[in-house]
Amino acid sequence: MIAILFALTSLAIAIGVIRFVSGPTDTDRVIAVDILFSGAVAMCALAAIATRRMLYLDVAIGLVAIGFVATLAWARLIEAGHSGKRGEKP
Repeated sequence: MIAILFALTSLAIAIGVIRFVSGPTDTDRVIAVDILFSGAVAMCALAAIATRRMLYLDVAIGLVAIGFVATLAWARLIEAGHSGKRGEKP
């Protein structure tokens, strides 16, 4: 069961990386970063379940906090006047 969840999480992370690299707008990239952070938190939870060590849950909490702050900062940057398209100047 853990292996199936690990494979599905890896697939979600791969899709997030593809969207991050090829996303035509900054908004797509912000959503991709959210997907990557969510995948990392899921991996930490799976590691905690598989090894029965709570240390991984502490790492997951740290990742959630960093992901939340990063999303807020990037969204604020986009809202501050950036057009959202690559190559264009505000």
